[in-house]
Amino acid sequence: MHSLRARLIGLLLLAIVLAAGLQVAVVYRQARAEADGIFDYHMEQMAQALRAGVGAPGLQADGREAASADGFDFFVQVWTAEGLRVFQSGTGADLPQRAVLGFSNVNVDGTPYRVYSMQSRSQVIQVAQDMRPREAMARALAWRTVLPIAWMAPLLMLVAWGVVSTSLAPVARVRRQVAAREADELREVNEEGLPDEVRPLVHELNLLFGRVRQAFDAQKNFVAEAAHELRSPLAALRLQAQGLQRARDDTTRELAVQRLLAGIDRATRLVEQLLMLARQQAQPSSGEPAQALSLAALAAQVVAEAAPQAQARRIDLGLHEAAAGEVRGHAEPLRILLGNLVDNALKYTPEGGTVDVTVRREGAALVLAVDDSGPGIAEADRARVLDRFYRVPGSAANGSGLGLAIANAIAQLHGASLQLEPSPRLGGLRIGLRLPALS
Repeated sequence: MHSLRARLIGLLLLAIVLAAGLQVAVVYRQARAEADGIFDYHMEQMAQALRAGVGAPGLQADGREAASADGFDFFVQVWTAEGLRVFQSGTGADLPQRAVLGFSNVNVDGTPYRVYSMQSRSQVIQVAQDMRPREAMARALAWRTVLPIAWMAPLLMLVAWGVVSTSLAPVARVRRQVAAREADELREVNEEGLPDEVRPLVHELNLLFGRVRQAFDAQKNFVAEAAHELRSPLAALRLQAQGLQRARDDTTRELAVQRLLAGIDRATRLVEQLLMLARQQAQPSSGEPAQALSLAALAAQVVAEAAPQAQARRIDLGLHEAAAGEVRGHAEPLRILLGNLVDNALKYTPEGGTVDVTVRREGAALVLAVDDSGPGIAEADRARVLDRFYRVPGSAANGSGLGLAIANAIAQLHGASLQLEPSPRLGGLRIGLRLPALS
């Protein structure tokens, strides 16, 4: 039984059934013995009550028998219809002559009696019992009935404690494993032997540990790579500042200032991209929920923003196709994604080339793609260009190798991935993103 619930219910029900069966057997035997004793007691008392009675008016029973009858609890009297007492079992009690038919309680000389009176055609019969021994017997019988339950209850509690402790032992083991861990220990928790109710929780915990471990590794790699990439721009800025200090004339000084400003712009761009990548990897939308948005409208906005850059390099940038439809996503991150793709295409497309943005429908999905007439990317490098800080060897354009990495991170946060392939229409590179369409 791998279910904790079924195990607990089954074992506890089994313990209760066994305890109830044992208790029934014990109580049944005791009740039979007590009933036999009570019946024997009644027979003995009735026989003793009748053997020493007064048979008729004026007829006195043997004195010795009457004296010996005083120690018994039952007394019998018989009255005629005219009120004449014709029988009395001893002289231990004088019951009232006027009897209440059925059961009643009377007090004779300070002693309580339980009386049963029955009337026949010619006489009234009264049977009385002293209440004190009757109550003593009832108390003794009640205690003897309760005693098996009293000693069975602790046994049942012990069984329940053992069942629950044994069943929850795997849970306690997992708790000890987690409690004994250091803050940076993210290895998986052992799922072997866990009940069905706890196994999914531990499985999800292991998946969480895996995601956190992956995030920590990515963060460490990011910090290491960022520190490495920032070292070169900062060193270049230092050299350019030193060159500015050594400038002897205005022309040299102006050139050094321009180089320094260009270096600062490159370093600023690198830092901005690093921060953008870190933000997108951590949280795609700053906590905002996903919403329905039009890819065609988004593409038109990005093309309009990049138009001055394209004009400066005499590149034909346009929205080649804009299929209607909406997808569920985050507007700002998707704008950054498409902006990086367009910026990357403009950098690597020669002057006079073409960059087209398309939004087309393919079945139940909308595909956002950027085609260019540049040199393209060799198949061996297509997977690597999505990594951080990787640049295709021999690339003439300036860059930090983060644009496609940021775009791919945003695509992954939307449950998709970037697809790189040769552009069948322009001959360069096509980068596409497929998202499920809402309409």
